[in-house]
Amino acid sequence: MAQRDKKVEEPTELRAPELTLCANSCGFPGNRATNNLCQACFQAATASSAASVSPPSPSSSSSLSPPVFQYDEQQQQQARPSAPAVFADRPAEPSPSRPARTSPSSASSSVNRCQSCRKRVGLTGFRCRCGELFCGAHRYSDRHDCCFDYKAVGRDAIARENPVVRAAKIVRF
Repeated sequence: MAQRDKKVEEPTELRAPELTLCANSCGFPGNRATNNLCQACFQAATASSAASVSPPSPSSSSSLSPPVFQYDEQQQQQARPSAPAVFADRPAEPSPSRPARTSPSSASSSVNRCQSCRKRVGLTGFRCRCGELFCGAHRYSDRHDCCFDYKAVGRDAIARENPVVRAAKIVRF
């Protein structure tokens, strides 16, 4: 009984850490590690201080500047030759003399019909794994001429999920 009284007498106090506002008075909480600045003000301050700092003299750190500059040149030189190759592989854009065939293709894609009975299905159509659209009566693979190979896909899935496990050879002494 005395142990229970001691536990009751020792309350644990949980205190939330006191928030210090940003030193720039932006309204966000500051952090001691960032000189009481919020994250946005600290990033702005470091960016402005980095911009205001003049580049070091060439004699003091000449080994650091040139490799960075050479790396940028190398990246630009590598990017230039690859860009024309990409453009050369692209097909030429259609000439304005040929009319675009957008009207027939958009009309056929907007009308959703069952591939078996040609019934209009609208939003209630079912896409089969063979890629065709069917009504509720023909949505199953045995109700239409489905060209999808379910057995092969099943075999591949089982082989992928259940790898062959072989026991290690027993070494006898």
